[in-house]
Amino acid sequence: MSSFSEKLSDSRLVKGSVFALVGMATWPGLNLVNKTEISGMEHLQNLPKRNVLFVSNHQTYFADVITFIHIFCANAWRRKNRLGLPFYLLWPFTRVKFIAAEETMKSNILSRIFALAGAITVKRTWRAEGQDVNRQRDDKDTGKIHEALKKNWVITFPQGTTKPFAPGRKGTAHIIKEHQPIVVPVVINGFWRAFSKKGLSFKKKGSTLSIRIKEPMVIDYNASAEIILEQVMDAIEQSKRFMMKGKHHLINALDK
Repeated sequence: MSSFSEKLSDSRLVKGSVFALVGMATWPGLNLVNKTEISGMEHLQNLPKRNVLFVSNHQTYFADVITFIHIFCANAWRRKNRLGLPFYLLWPFTRVKFIAAEETMKSNILSRIFALAGAITVKRTWRAEGQDVNRQRDDKDTGKIHEALKKNWVITFPQGTTKPFAPGRKGTAHIIKEHQPIVVPVVINGFWRAFSKKGLSFKKKGSTLSIRIKEPMVIDYNASAEIILEQVMDAIEQSKRFMMKGKHHLINALDK
């Protein structure tokens, strides 16, 4: 995003307005068209308001993040493992940002508007414009993540793709090593079944959307990036040992 857009996305008024609009538009899809099951919201209660990194598996471009925002806002209103009626959107929790691919957030007008909700746009080091690439991390991207963690909760998807059991990217491990945030793993399921890949239209109505928020991880920040990444992938249940464990994982893999 441009520096002007980044300043807008830091505005509580702008973020709160986008959260409210997007939230009202998407709440029916999470609670009426489909069924949302949440567990582990108690792990959010005593977190500090800064330097917290949420790591999760990824199933759609936008529906996953939007659901996280709903949950964080509901948590601020002391909801427990449920969203309930969206009164929480009257005064939403806005100290949250999410890491997203720059080309994804520029793909259409809706994604550009949603970027104002707190997107930290980064250039993917392994893929660009549908082609495999191999490039170094952009120091500007690293700086944006550093600044975001100073004041916010940050959401990231270590795999960088909606493909199940794809390998994690070391960038997440480097963020953890360099900034030593509290790391909260989240495991989601059902979004791939309920929504299109972008998460903006329905694929199968009546689906159950599962969000499990786990306890903050115990991490040795001095460990190698490889070891930290392995821990993260285990925590979000996307490592090799989880690949064929459980029917829902197998169906998910086959569907892709």
